Amino acid sequence: MKKLNFIILALVCFNITQAQKTILEKVENPVDYVNPLMGTDSSPGLSNGNTYPAVAVPWGMNFWTPQTGPMGHGWAYTYDAEKIRGFKQTHQPSPWMNDYGQFSLMPVTGGMKFNQDDRASWFSHKAEVSTPYYYKVYLADHDVTVELTPTERAAQFKFTFPESDSSYVVIDPFDKGSYVKVIPEENKIIGYTTKYARGKLTDFKNYFVIQFDKPFDNINTWEGENLAKGQAEMEADHAGAIVGFKTKDGEVINAKVASSFISFEQAELNLDREIASNDFETTKQKARDLWNEKLGRIEVGGGTVEQFQTFYSCLYRTLFFPNKLYEINKDDEIVHWSPYNGKILPGYMFAGTGFWDTFRALYPFLNLAYPSINKEMQAGLANDFKEGGWLPEWSSPGYANIMVGNNSASVVADAYIKGLRGYDTETLWDALVNGANNEGPMTAVGRAGAPYYNDLGYVPYDVGVNESAARTLEYAYDDFAIYQFGKAIGKPKKEIEIYKERSMNYKNLFDPGYGLMRGKNEDGSWQEDFNPFKWGNPFTEGNSWHYSWSVFHDVQGLVDLIGGKEKFVQKLDSVFSMPPVFDESVYGGVIHEIREMQIADMGQYAHGNQPIQHMIYLYNYAGAPWKTQKWVRETMDRMYMATPDGYCGDEDNGQTSAWYVFSAMGFYPVTPAVDQYVLGAPLFKYITINLENGKKVQINAPENSDKNIYIQKMTVNGKVYDKNYLEHSELMKGATIKYEMGPEPNKQRGTKKEDFPYSFSTAND
Repeated sequence: MKKLNFIILALVCFNITQAQKTILEKVENPVDYVNPLMGTDSSPGLSNGNTYPAVAVPWGMNFWTPQTGPMGHGWAYTYDAEKIRGFKQTHQPSPWMNDYGQFSLMPVTGGMKFNQDDRASWFSHKAEVSTPYYYKVYLADHDVTVELTPTERAAQFKFTFPESDSSYVVIDPFDKGSYVKVIPEENKIIGYTTKYARGKLTDFKNYFVIQFDKPFDNINTWEGENLAKGQAEMEADHAGAIVGFKTKDGEVINAKVASSFISFEQAELNLDREIASNDFETTKQKARDLWNEKLGRIEVGGGTVEQFQTFYSCLYRTLFFPNKLYEINKDDEIVHWSPYNGKILPGYMFAGTGFWDTFRALYPFLNLAYPSINKEMQAGLANDFKEGGWLPEWSSPGYANIMVGNNSASVVADAYIKGLRGYDTETLWDALVNGANNEGPMTAVGRAGAPYYNDLGYVPYDVGVNESAARTLEYAYDDFAIYQFGKAIGKPKKEIEIYKERSMNYKNLFDPGYGLMRGKNEDGSWQEDFNPFKWGNPFTEGNSWHYSWSVFHDVQGLVDLIGGKEKFVQKLDSVFSMPPVFDESVYGGVIHEIREMQIADMGQYAHGNQPIQHMIYLYNYAGAPWKTQKWVRETMDRMYMATPDGYCGDEDNGQTSAWYVFSAMGFYPVTPAVDQYVLGAPLFKYITINLENGKKVQINAPENSDKNIYIQKMTVNGKVYDKNYLEHSELMKGATIKYEMGPEPNKQRGTKKEDFPYSFSTAND
């Protein structure tokens, strides 16, 4: 009998494994393969994504999430949590950045429990449905089921209550200054929150309106821990409302919610425009259709269920940030509250992205697959400069003083180089020139150390400017991007030549003794006590082994510094073969980025953070493209899964997801601001990119499998193609790319110098 049970168990396990490996040819509704819980099993000490299950539409002004963490905590939802405290409107781009303009709704029964701890309810993932367009959960302590579906600036809730004479909904606008008013004759609650985490904002309020479909049985407000029974209005540091209902078993109470950064009237207009008389199912279907349309821009086929789930879950994450901060007024004009001066002004505005992360792949991905939204974002950047005097390097929603670099230059340049038009390029040129030549009002705006950089060609290690080597390397690439943009928009040579010259400044930090980048003092001497495994110090969230590859625009120049192709390939190989040793002394403890590298079992390759993510593709510049193919596939297979622990570090506003999406398609933008993508190898047998201009890019690799990971032969539009890159401008015309894949590398293909991708020094030759 035991033997029979063992055989049955073995067959069941075999069938489950086979189901997971079943190859899907095509899917009709890609949104059904998204898992918003991917990356939510995270903590400050170890990030598996640091995401929350965003219920929203692509680039919506407002997102919603179940809230498990305490008020004001960056980790709003974590998979290991046991209780839900509310359902929060959020604009949070990252737990490290925290939130702004947040408020929450929470149904309760059995008494007026409004405190965030008292009202919290046990829940289970077994009674939770999480999709991009719809969320549902059972709150066990209250015997209430909550359903939620979004629009860009509004949302609908369904609360299914038990039979009770003490059913309530709590409205919590959080602390730091809030207001609520219950209007019983209209079954309505209005209010605002002023809470934000970053920067200094002027006249900041997120105004909200909540319309119920059932009259209130009683109305109450509260301040902090104190209940004001029967009082309809409250303004305080932490004000809130709690309204009561008598409910029958299974009775559904609907609530429509909208908000505005402009006014109560605009919040009402947003509600009327986006929901009006639509019922819950209509709003839900519209959101589902929108997600299917956006996700369907990229169709994949010939992959496992798990691969489909991972691909579309990553694609979902690329379609949120930066999110819309603009609204449409009663005259159908696009307007926004400015996070820079507090005024209501015309035009586009976006917020919630860090260019240090997203210049690398997220913005190039938008330029390929969703250029129309980035056209709006570019117009928004021009408004950032007009209203604030600088481009934001991290906006949340205004200037945030965090991270390094001047990578707005890359974001602006890549959009124009990739063909976007119809916005104020002159203002953006002025913005780039201003940012490149001046220190800003904070170290993360403009260029910290700009006078040193412009005079010496590097930011010195010993002059009190932190992360000096990281800044120098990124400034050099940013200068290249400015040069490319200036040249493209027709600026005179005398005006742009300086940026061409400065783009070579990366060479000033290369130490030939180590063959790595190293901090340099003002007098030209090297930083003492150099340890290439030491995180931080002159680098940002990494060490010299991570940052030494940050010569995005001139890889051939880096090859030459290291000593030629063979030594360069050996150096790349060393990243994977070295043990994951580290020196964390700068931080006084092991930061999560270090821990994520240590446990990944990929040597010094720290894919969970941005500085080294492009490094795998650099084999293409030295005649060993098959090594890129090997390591890209291994990284996709091992570091990404559509599970709560499915990332290997912070997801970071779509950047880490964009790496996966690009890599699954078979190419990657190593050098934003040029017309090329560097080849890897596709993950699926079939991929179709449905371009906005109506053209299609068909990518076919019918022999692709978990064994056949190497390109044997490649054709583009029927012609044999040996180059290690694809051109954006050619893809935009529509293309058919076919791969013959095999289990062993083809070491002849892509090995000639003319096959190598763009490098600035080679282009100058």
